[in-house]
Amino acid sequence: MSVTQVAAYAAPAPKAPLERITVPRRPVGAHDVLIDIKFAGICHSDIHQVTDGWGEGIYPMVPGHEIAGVVAEVGAEVTKFAVGDRVGVGCFVDSCRECEQCLAGQEQFCAKGMTGTYNALDKNGEPTYGGYSTHVVVDENYTVRIPDGLPLDIAAPLLCAGITLYSPLKHWQAGPGKQVAIVGLGGLGHMGVKIAHALGAEVTVLSQTLRKREDGRGLGADHFYATNDEATFKELAARFDLIVSTVSAPLALDAYLGLLKVDGALVNVGAPEEPVSLNLFSVIGGRKTLAGSMIGGIAETQEMLDFCARHGLGSDIEVIRADEVNEAYVRVQSGDVRYRFVIDTSTI
Repeated sequence: MSVTQVAAYAAPAPKAPLERITVPRRPVGAHDVLIDIKFAGICHSDIHQVTDGWGEGIYPMVPGHEIAGVVAEVGAEVTKFAVGDRVGVGCFVDSCRECEQCLAGQEQFCAKGMTGTYNALDKNGEPTYGGYSTHVVVDENYTVRIPDGLPLDIAAPLLCAGITLYSPLKHWQAGPGKQVAIVGLGGLGHMGVKIAHALGAEVTVLSQTLRKREDGRGLGADHFYATNDEATFKELAARFDLIVSTVSAPLALDAYLGLLKVDGALVNVGAPEEPVSLNLFSVIGGRKTLAGSMIGGIAETQEMLDFCARHGLGSDIEVIRADEVNEAYVRVQSGDVRYRFVIDTSTI
Protein backbone atom coordinates (compact mmCIF):
# COMPACT_ATOMS: atom_id res chain seq x y z
CA MET A 1 0.00 0.00 0.00
CA SER A 2 3.01 2.30 0.14
CA VAL A 3 2.58 5.62 -1.63
CA THR A 4 5.34 7.55 -3.36
CA GLN A 5 3.49 10.71 -4.43
CA VAL A 6 0.70 12.36 -2.46
CA ALA A 7 -1.59 15.32 -3.01
CA ALA A 8 -0.86 18.34 -0.85
CA TYR A 9 -1.35 22.10 -0.52
CA ALA A 10 1.89 24.06 -0.72
CA ALA A 11 3.30 27.55 -0.94
CA PRO A 12 5.36 27.56 -4.16
CA ALA A 13 7.37 30.61 -3.06
CA PRO A 14 7.56 33.06 -0.12
CA LYS A 15 4.28 34.93 0.43
CA ALA A 16 2.64 33.09 -2.49
CA PRO A 17 -0.88 31.67 -2.12
CA LEU A 18 -1.00 27.97 -1.34
CA GLU A 19 -1.93 25.70 -4.22
CA ARG A 20 -2.56 22.00 -4.81
CA ILE A 21 0.49 19.99 -5.87
CA THR A 22 1.93 16.51 -5.42
CA VAL A 23 4.95 15.79 -3.23
CA PRO A 24 7.05 12.67 -2.66
CA ARG A 25 6.83 10.47 0.42
CA ARG A 26 9.60 8.05 1.29
CA PRO A 27 8.99 4.28 1.23
CA VAL A 28 7.85 2.84 4.56
CA GLY A 29 10.99 1.75 6.39
CA ALA A 30 11.36 -0.88 9.08
CA HIS A 31 10.37 1.50 11.89
CA ASP A 32 8.02 3.74 9.92
CA VAL A 33 4.27 4.12 9.86
CA LEU A 34 2.28 5.38 6.88
CA ILE A 35 -0.44 7.66 8.18
CA ASP A 36 -3.66 8.36 6.31
CA ILE A 37 -4.09 11.98 7.42
CA LYS A 38 -7.67 12.86 8.33
CA PHE A 39 -7.26 16.37 9.75
CA ALA A 40 -4.50 19.00 9.83
CA GLY A 41 -4.64 22.09 12.05
CA ILE A 42 -3.60 25.53 10.84
CA CYS A 43 -1.09 27.11 13.23
CA HIS A 44 0.00 30.76 13.14
CA SER A 45 3.55 29.44 12.78
CA ASP A 46 2.54 28.06 9.37
CA ILE A 47 1.92 31.63 8.27
CA HIS A 48 5.21 32.85 9.75
CA GLN A 49 7.06 30.19 7.76
CA VAL A 50 5.36 30.49 4.36
CA THR A 51 6.12 34.22 4.48
CA ASP A 52 9.77 33.71 5.56
CA GLY A 53 8.93 35.62 8.73
CA TRP A 54 11.21 33.39 10.80
CA GLY A 55 13.95 33.08 8.19
CA GLU A 56 14.45 31.73 4.70
CA GLY A 57 12.21 28.77 3.91
CA ILE A 58 12.40 25.69 1.69
CA TYR A 59 10.00 25.71 -1.26
CA PRO A 60 7.63 24.36 -2.29
CA MET A 61 6.57 24.32 1.38
CA VAL A 62 3.76 22.07 2.59
CA PRO A 63 2.86 23.41 6.05
CA GLY A 64 1.14 21.54 8.84
CA HIS A 65 2.43 20.14 12.13
CA GLU A 66 -0.89 19.38 13.78
CA ILE A 67 -1.61 16.02 12.17
CA ALA A 68 -4.28 13.51 13.16
CA GLY A 69 -4.96 10.36 11.22
CA VAL A 70 -5.05 6.59 11.04
CA VAL A 71 -2.19 4.13 10.47
CA ALA A 72 -2.48 2.65 6.99
CA GLU A 73 0.73 0.60 6.91
CA VAL A 74 3.52 -0.34 9.32
CA GLY A 75 7.15 -1.25 8.76
CA ALA A 76 8.43 -4.74 9.42
CA GLU A 77 9.92 -3.89 12.83
CA VAL A 78 7.26 -1.51 14.15
CA THR A 79 6.11 -2.46 17.66
CA LYS A 80 4.18 0.58 18.90
CA PHE A 81 1.39 0.78 16.34
CA ALA A 82 -0.81 -1.37 14.14
CA VAL A 83 -2.88 -0.68 11.05
CA GLY A 84 -6.03 1.15 12.07
CA ASP A 85 -4.57 2.89 15.12
CA ARG A 86 -5.48 6.55 15.66
CA VAL A 87 -2.28 8.57 15.73
CA GLY A 88 -0.87 12.07 15.67
CA VAL A 89 2.28 13.88 14.59
CA GLY A 90 3.42 17.21 15.99
CA CYS A 91 6.11 19.73 15.21
CA PHE A 92 9.06 17.40 14.59
CA VAL A 93 9.65 14.00 13.03
CA ASP A 94 13.23 13.18 14.06
CA SER A 95 16.16 14.21 16.24
CA CYS A 96 19.67 12.95 16.87
CA ARG A 97 18.46 10.47 19.55
CA GLU A 98 21.87 10.57 21.25
CA CYS A 99 22.31 13.93 22.98
CA GLU A 100 21.50 14.66 26.61
CA GLN A 101 18.19 16.27 25.73
CA CYS A 102 17.01 13.48 23.43
CA LEU A 103 17.91 10.87 26.04
CA ALA A 104 15.96 12.88 28.62
CA GLY A 105 12.83 12.86 26.46
CA GLN A 106 13.20 16.50 25.49
CA GLU A 107 13.75 15.95 21.79
CA GLN A 108 12.44 19.43 21.01
CA PHE A 109 15.71 20.75 22.43
CA CYS A 110 17.96 18.28 20.56
CA ALA A 111 21.55 19.53 20.64
CA LYS A 112 21.92 18.89 16.91
CA GLY A 113 18.50 20.31 16.10
CA MET A 114 15.24 18.46 15.72
CA THR A 115 13.91 17.75 12.23
CA GLY A 116 10.78 19.81 11.67
CA THR A 117 7.69 18.14 10.28
CA TYR A 118 7.95 20.60 7.41
CA ASN A 119 10.36 23.27 6.12
CA ALA A 120 13.34 21.15 7.17
CA LEU A 121 15.79 18.66 5.73
CA ASP A 122 15.74 15.06 6.91
CA LYS A 123 18.81 12.93 7.63
CA ASN A 124 19.11 12.18 3.90
CA GLY A 125 19.04 15.84 2.99
CA GLU A 126 15.53 15.64 1.56
CA PRO A 127 12.94 18.31 2.41
CA THR A 128 10.16 17.42 4.81
CA TYR A 129 6.57 18.11 3.86
CA GLY A 130 3.86 18.66 6.44
CA GLY A 131 0.29 17.76 7.17
CA TYR A 132 -1.62 19.70 4.52
CA SER A 133 -1.52 16.47 2.56
CA THR A 134 -3.25 13.11 2.28
CA HIS A 135 -0.51 10.88 3.74
CA VAL A 136 2.77 11.10 5.62
CA VAL A 137 5.47 8.57 6.56
CA VAL A 138 6.87 9.02 10.07
CA ASP A 139 9.16 7.01 12.34
CA GLU A 140 7.08 5.25 15.01
CA ASN A 141 9.21 6.86 17.73
CA TYR A 142 8.03 10.34 16.66
CA THR A 143 4.38 9.34 16.42
CA VAL A 144 1.88 9.51 19.28
CA ARG A 145 -1.35 7.69 20.01
CA ILE A 146 -4.60 9.66 20.04
CA PRO A 147 -6.86 8.28 22.80
CA ASP A 148 -10.24 6.93 21.72
CA GLY A 149 -12.03 9.61 23.74
CA LEU A 150 -10.64 12.40 21.52
CA PRO A 151 -12.26 12.97 18.10
CA LEU A 152 -9.54 13.36 15.50
CA ASP A 153 -10.64 16.80 14.34
CA ILE A 154 -10.45 18.44 17.78
CA ALA A 155 -7.31 16.44 18.62
CA ALA A 156 -5.27 17.69 15.66
CA PRO A 157 -4.49 21.17 17.12
CA LEU A 158 -3.39 19.58 20.38
CA LEU A 159 -0.26 18.36 18.59
CA CYS A 160 1.05 21.94 18.63
CA ALA A 161 -1.33 24.29 20.45
CA GLY A 162 -2.06 21.76 23.19
CA ILE A 163 1.50 20.74 23.98
CA THR A 164 2.80 24.31 23.58
CA LEU A 165 0.64 25.32 26.56
CA TYR A 166 0.69 22.08 28.54
CA SER A 167 4.48 21.95 28.76
CA PRO A 168 5.09 25.36 30.43
CA LEU A 169 2.01 25.04 32.63
CA LYS A 170 3.36 21.75 33.97
CA HIS A 171 6.98 22.91 34.16
CA TRP A 172 6.09 26.04 36.15
CA GLN A 173 3.68 24.01 38.30
CA ALA A 174 0.33 25.56 37.51
CA GLY A 175 -2.20 24.04 39.87
CA PRO A 176 -4.31 24.60 42.99
CA GLY A 177 -3.35 27.76 44.82
CA LYS A 178 -1.58 29.26 41.82
CA GLN A 179 -2.60 32.45 40.03
CA VAL A 180 -2.09 31.94 36.29
CA ALA A 181 -2.64 34.46 33.50
CA ILE A 182 -2.90 33.64 29.80
CA VAL A 183 -2.08 36.52 27.46
CA GLY A 184 -4.09 36.31 24.25
CA LEU A 185 -7.20 34.22 23.60
CA GLY A 186 -6.50 32.63 20.25
CA GLY A 187 -5.54 29.19 19.02
CA LEU A 188 -2.87 28.81 21.69
CA GLY A 189 -4.46 30.88 24.42
CA HIS A 190 -7.81 29.11 24.47
CA MET A 191 -6.03 25.79 25.09
CA GLY A 192 -3.97 27.46 27.83
CA VAL A 193 -7.15 28.49 29.62
CA LYS A 194 -8.63 25.00 29.34
CA ILE A 195 -5.49 23.22 30.52
CA ALA A 196 -4.68 25.64 33.35
CA HIS A 197 -8.26 25.35 34.61
CA ALA A 198 -8.12 21.54 34.44
CA LEU A 199 -4.84 21.62 36.41
CA GLY A 200 -6.68 23.48 39.19
CA ALA A 201 -5.17 26.96 38.87
CA GLU A 202 -7.11 30.21 39.19
CA VAL A 203 -7.05 31.47 35.62
CA THR A 204 -7.12 35.03 34.27
CA VAL A 205 -7.24 35.98 30.59
CA LEU A 206 -5.41 39.13 29.52
CA SER A 207 -6.77 40.15 26.12
CA GLN A 208 -6.58 43.43 24.21
CA THR A 209 -10.30 44.09 24.70
CA LEU A 210 -13.24 42.56 26.52
CA ARG A 211 -14.71 41.31 23.23
CA LYS A 212 -14.05 37.64 24.05
CA ARG A 213 -14.91 37.81 27.76
CA GLU A 214 -17.87 35.42 27.56
CA ASP A 215 -15.80 32.98 25.51
CA GLY A 216 -13.06 33.11 28.12
CA ARG A 217 -15.45 32.38 30.95
CA GLY A 218 -16.91 29.49 28.99
CA LEU A 219 -13.45 28.02 28.46
CA GLY A 220 -12.73 28.04 32.20
CA ALA A 221 -11.31 31.48 32.97
CA ASP A 222 -12.11 32.88 36.39
CA HIS A 223 -11.28 36.47 35.40
CA PHE A 224 -10.94 38.46 32.18
CA TYR A 225 -9.19 41.82 31.76
CA ALA A 226 -8.54 44.16 28.83
CA THR A 227 -4.90 45.13 28.33
CA ASN A 228 -5.86 48.28 26.39
CA ASP A 229 -7.06 49.67 29.74
CA GLU A 230 -4.15 51.11 31.74
CA ALA A 231 -6.09 50.48 34.94
CA THR A 232 -5.66 46.74 34.37
CA PHE A 233 -1.93 46.93 35.04
CA LYS A 234 -2.48 48.87 38.26
CA GLU A 235 -5.24 46.60 39.53
CA LEU A 236 -3.33 43.39 38.79
CA ALA A 237 0.13 44.49 39.97
CA ALA A 238 2.03 41.67 41.70
CA ARG A 239 -0.94 39.31 41.22
CA PHE A 240 0.38 36.29 39.31
CA ASP A 241 2.66 33.33 39.95
CA LEU A 242 2.81 32.55 36.23
CA ILE A 243 1.96 34.43 33.06
CA VAL A 244 2.06 32.63 29.72
CA SER A 245 2.09 34.89 26.67
CA THR A 246 0.75 33.33 23.49
CA VAL A 247 0.79 36.43 21.29
CA SER A 248 3.00 36.73 18.22
CA ALA A 249 3.35 40.51 18.45
CA PRO A 250 5.95 42.25 20.65
CA LEU A 251 4.74 42.75 24.24
CA ALA A 252 5.47 45.64 26.58
CA LEU A 253 7.49 43.24 28.71
CA ASP A 254 8.13 45.65 31.56
CA ALA A 255 4.40 46.20 32.06
CA TYR A 256 3.63 42.48 32.12
CA LEU A 257 6.54 41.69 34.44
CA GLY A 258 4.97 44.18 36.84
CA LEU A 259 2.01 41.80 37.16
CA LEU A 260 4.16 39.05 38.69
CA LYS A 261 4.60 38.19 42.34
CA VAL A 262 8.09 37.79 43.77
CA ASP A 263 9.65 34.74 42.07
CA GLY A 264 6.95 34.79 39.41
CA ALA A 265 7.62 33.84 35.78
CA LEU A 266 6.57 35.34 32.46
CA VAL A 267 6.86 32.60 29.86
CA ASN A 268 6.69 33.33 26.15
CA VAL A 269 5.37 30.72 23.73
CA GLY A 270 4.38 33.22 21.04
CA ALA A 271 7.29 34.22 18.83
CA PRO A 272 7.16 37.73 17.35
CA GLU A 273 9.17 38.31 14.19
CA GLU A 274 10.57 41.55 15.65
CA PRO A 275 12.99 41.99 18.59
CA VAL A 276 11.57 43.08 21.93
CA SER A 277 13.00 45.47 24.52
CA LEU A 278 13.40 45.07 28.27
CA ASN A 279 14.46 47.14 31.26
CA LEU A 280 16.38 44.68 33.43
CA PHE A 281 15.12 46.30 36.61
CA SER A 282 11.80 44.68 35.72
CA VAL A 283 13.26 41.27 36.52
CA ILE A 284 15.78 42.30 39.18
CA GLY A 285 13.04 43.74 41.36
CA GLY A 286 11.18 40.71 42.64
CA ARG A 287 13.62 38.04 41.44
CA LYS A 288 11.37 37.44 38.47
CA THR A 289 11.93 35.12 35.53
CA LEU A 290 11.50 35.99 31.86
CA ALA A 291 11.45 32.69 30.03
CA GLY A 292 10.43 30.86 26.88
CA SER A 293 9.07 27.42 26.15
CA MET A 294 8.85 25.40 22.94
CA ILE A 295 6.35 22.56 22.45
CA GLY A 296 7.33 19.36 24.32
CA GLY A 297 9.02 16.02 23.85
CA ILE A 298 7.31 12.90 22.52
CA ALA A 299 6.58 11.44 25.98
CA GLU A 300 5.17 14.73 27.25
CA THR A 301 3.05 15.11 24.13
CA GLN A 302 1.55 11.70 24.80
CA GLU A 303 1.01 12.70 28.42
CA MET A 304 -0.79 15.83 27.25
CA LEU A 305 -3.10 13.88 24.93
CA ASP A 306 -3.97 11.44 27.71
CA PHE A 307 -4.61 14.37 30.08
CA CYS A 308 -6.90 16.06 27.57
CA ALA A 309 -8.81 12.82 27.00
CA ARG A 310 -9.32 12.34 30.74
CA HIS A 311 -10.59 15.88 31.16
CA GLY A 312 -12.63 16.02 27.96
CA LEU A 313 -10.47 18.76 26.45
CA GLY A 314 -10.07 19.46 22.78
CA SER A 315 -9.53 22.48 20.61
CA ASP A 316 -12.49 24.65 19.60
CA ILE A 317 -12.34 24.37 15.84
CA GLU A 318 -13.75 25.42 12.50
CA VAL A 319 -13.31 22.66 9.91
CA ILE A 320 -12.57 23.88 6.39
CA ARG A 321 -11.96 22.46 2.93
CA ALA A 322 -8.41 22.47 1.66
CA ASP A 323 -9.23 25.03 -1.02
CA GLU A 324 -10.23 27.49 1.73
CA VAL A 325 -6.74 27.57 3.24
CA ASN A 326 -5.70 30.93 1.80
CA GLU A 327 -8.87 32.57 3.11
CA ALA A 328 -8.23 30.92 6.47
CA TYR A 329 -4.74 32.43 6.59
CA VAL A 330 -6.20 35.91 6.13
CA ARG A 331 -8.73 35.26 8.86
CA VAL A 332 -6.07 33.96 11.26
CA GLN A 333 -4.06 37.15 10.78
CA SER A 334 -7.13 39.25 11.57
CA GLY A 335 -8.10 37.13 14.60
CA ASP A 336 -11.30 35.94 12.91
CA VAL A 337 -11.41 32.33 14.10
CA ARG A 338 -12.85 30.60 17.19
CA TYR A 339 -10.26 29.20 17.79
CA ARG A 340 -8.42 26.93 15.37
CA PHE A 341 -8.93 26.15 11.70
CA VAL A 342 -8.65 22.46 10.85
CA ILE A 343 -8.37 21.18 7.28
CA ASP A 344 -10.46 18.16 6.33
CA THR A 345 -7.73 16.49 4.29
CA SER A 346 -10.24 14.35 2.36
CA THR A 347 -10.88 17.56 0.39
CA ILE A 348 -7.30 17.90 -0.89
